[in-house]
Amino acid sequence: MTATLTGTPTAAAARRVPVARSLRFELVKLVSQWRIRLLVLICWIAPAVFVIAVGQQSTLPTDTLFGRWMHATGWAGPLVTLGFGGSWALPLATSVVAGDVFAAEDRLGTWRHLLVAVRSPRRIFAAKALASLGVILVLVAGLVVSSTVGGLIAVGNHPLVGLDGHTLAPSDAAAKVLLAWVCALAPTLALSAIGLLGSVALGRSPMGLLLPALVALAMQLGQMLPLPVVVRLALPGYAFISWNGLFTSPTQLGPLLTGIVVSLVWAVAATALAYLLFVRRDFTNPADDAMGRRALLVGALPLLGLGVVTVAVLTMASPATGSGITQDKVQRSVATAFAHLYRTQTGQLHRPAVTEAQLKATAACTKAGVADDAEGSGNDWRCVVSWHLPDVEAIGQAVYQLDVTADGRYVADGDGPKEVNGYFLVRTPNGDVPNPLWQFDGNVELLSATSKG
Repeated sequence: MTATLTGTPTAAAARRVPVARSLRFELVKLVSQWRIRLLVLICWIAPAVFVIAVGQQSTLPTDTLFGRWMHATGWAGPLVTLGFGGSWALPLATSVVAGDVFAAEDRLGTWRHLLVAVRSPRRIFAAKALASLGVILVLVAGLVVSSTVGGLIAVGNHPLVGLDGHTLAPSDAAAKVLLAWVCALAPTLALSAIGLLGSVALGRSPMGLLLPALVALAMQLGQMLPLPVVVRLALPGYAFISWNGLFTSPTQLGPLLTGIVVSLVWAVAATALAYLLFVRRDFTNPADDAMGRRALLVGALPLLGLGVVTVAVLTMASPATGSGITQDKVQRSVATAFAHLYRTQTGQLHRPAVTEAQLKATAACTKAGVADDAEGSGNDWRCVVSWHLPDVEAIGQAVYQLDVTADGRYVADGDGPKEVNGYFLVRTPNGDVPNPLWQFDGNVELLSATSKG
């Protein structure tokens, strides 16, 4: 009694386990699970094996962003891995780790033992959240390191062609690849927080384990649908694809920063909701695993409200309307990419050098026969690119068929003349490569305002 009155901590408080010790304990529990060990092994080995195997094949994953450059530079490998990781690997990893970190205690019935040992629900929550975050960061690091090492071993440290056709030096490509993976951490944190929320709110139900993967799948479907651009950017997974703006000149920072901020807001909100549910749970009742109406009200409804508020804020702040894909933007993007790639082709064919200013490349694009004010995604875009050569009066023209997806990416397929954008191999110091003007990937910045003329 005297010790308590003089300010000395009580015996119960003194026995509380520090967060650092609880964190070590939670990390040991996670790493001791066979599925976590297997997941770490896969993330640190599989990307390198995949990239090296693709480097030995004659066909390339051209349907994946930067897949067509995997024979040209080792820096395309980690970007292809990032595209796959954002769609499947990272959502599944967050499900296995964060989606089960609380639910495992419900299945085993060990909450009372853990509370007796730690004596603080807040410390338990902090330790489990930090432990799951640490394991997820190790998995992400494995994907980055493995795919990069595999690409450099299989192909080498060569320049990378950006999404507007300009060539990135190996050092610039390395910096942008690393930055792209760093940006992808924001939506990964959002999925991890959703996993924590599902693990706390749904208890021993397997739906908590599947929640991050299901949310990621729903976001992927949303990105494929012709939704308004503000709705698309309000989804926390948009930063998984907005990193492509790093590979244009100038850098398309608007969609990237928006996606990162939205993801971080979702991460903070979902973590706070999970914490609120956890500390208010009645651990004295073995039948209480947090499921029920309260979990729905405290967990799901605030996130839905956050989505509505985000759409409203982006609607007021964004200059873009509708799908964000307009005729003017497509024409500017195609003309810019063509000019850059024409210079690359000129160098490969050992022709006299020419600058983009001298080419004065322009594009006239139509969609499904609509000549004016065409907009929206689809594979029915057709562009006629015109350019000038110094001391040549005739105007060169080339036709491209475009497949533009709802997120602003497109593939331009050359449709003649054959000597300009047809398929043929060009001999380079690094081996024979396809004509750079035959097919190329591009990107339309959805957030930029449309300007005529």
